[in-house]
Amino acid sequence: MGNTQAAAVSTPHHKWLKLGILVLFVGALTAFLALDGAQYLSLEVIKANRDALLAYTQSHYGLAIIMTLLIYTAAVTFSIPGATLLSLMVGFLFGRWVGTAVILVAATLGATLVFLAARYLFADAARERLGSGRAARLMQGFYDNAFNYLLFLRLVPIFPFWLVNLAPAFTPITTRTYVLGTAIGILPGSFVFANLGESLGRIESPNELVSTETLLAFGLLGLFALLPVMVKKFRKPVQS
Repeated sequence: MGNTQAAAVSTPHHKWLKLGILVLFVGALTAFLALDGAQYLSLEVIKANRDALLAYTQSHYGLAIIMTLLIYTAAVTFSIPGATLLSLMVGFLFGRWVGTAVILVAATLGATLVFLAARYLFADAARERLGSGRAARLMQGFYDNAFNYLLFLRLVPIFPFWLVNLAPAFTPITTRTYVLGTAIGILPGSFVFANLGESLGRIESPNELVSTETLLAFGLLGLFALLPVMVKKFRKPVQS
């Protein structure tokens, strides 16, 4: 009876907390779109203000890193369009090595916040719908090879980054595995974009950011990540 009363008391609190989180996420993205925030995340705007941005970064280096971490993390957390250009700007302001570290930390933190929020808000309902049939087998497969599947999704730029942030929340993957797979998986891309950031003045279009060779390299890395899964699936059990 005591447990029932405790659950009854806690239920309204959790409902309001979930509503608050949902309003925060929807409100942030809606505000960005309503205020035309995309106009500030364009290649032209960044190139036009690069001297001022670089001067400020050199004068306030520590503060610039903190502000960049917060902005980048918020952009990933609220699935705001423009992460690619933000990565480019980070590379331009801080160079390939520090830039890679900033992108890696901010993107991993933002993705983890999205993952935790989605799991808290929707995971129970999703599990009820995915608890049987083909969907259940899919979830079980992800559970058995969670790290490799996530690593593949992070390395191969087939699906949008925001979608890969959300989808694992509805699977049994642990938070630790999610964070580790995300950090390792986005490391190559973080370095590529930070390195490209140093060439900001020579890039005229976002289409020039990633070459076919780079995409192919990511694809090969992704296949390598799935190799243990393939071996495990096709290997015959050893007879004793």
